Amino acid sequence: MRSRLWTAGVVAALAVVAAGCGPADDWSAPHPKPAAIGALGPGFVTASPTPEATVTPSPGSWDAVRPSPGYRVVLLKSGDDAPSRTLADAVTSWAAQEQVSLKTVEAPDTGRFTESIGEAVKLAPDLVISTGKDLVDALALVTANHLDQQFLVLGAELAEPTANVTAANWPGASFRGEGLGTSTGYDPASFTPDRASAALRAGVASVLSGLTGIVIRLG
Repeated sequence: MRSRLWTAGVVAALAVVAAGCGPADDWSAPHPKPAAIGALGPGFVTASPTPEATVTPSPGSWDAVRPSPGYRVVLLKSGDDAPSRTLADAVTSWAAQEQVSLKTVEAPDTGRFTESIGEAVKLAPDLVISTGKDLVDALALVTANHLDQQFLVLGAELAEPTANVTAANWPGASFRGEGLGTSTGYDPASFTPDRASAALRAGVASVLSGLTGIVIRLG
């Protein structure tokens, strides 16, 4: 009898372990609409921002916001320079910490940037996060045709974003493309892991909270 009980206990324990180590989300099934867990703190915005506005949130005013379980994100990345790698690393680290379901689309060929963006959109994520300033011009062409898809441009911005495109950057990381350059000068040394992480979290918190189509400029 004791042997049978021991065997049953082992089987039950193995079943629990197996359940806890289930297959990763392959995105083949529907999932709940994403929601923000937590709320933006005082000082993130002082009033409802107008479209294309630039806001400068108080440090840490986004810390209490995180995505709901099952949040699906595509990392659309281009460039192998140090700033681009820093941004992409911030996304992958954040996804692991927050248990976000993450897929990556590489965009190595400048001549196929629009196709790479299209590949990211076809995956139908909750959010496409773009890293690499060279993608800016192609994003400006494609995003306006996919208004039901949310985008977060990290470490750069679009000159005239539609309501589905949010940017998160800081002085030295506000490349705008289309020959416009930047308002503050592009500074690769400004792309630190801490800045990249803060911009990412602030940007995601803004999107989850319904504040989209704006530029979030950190100090």
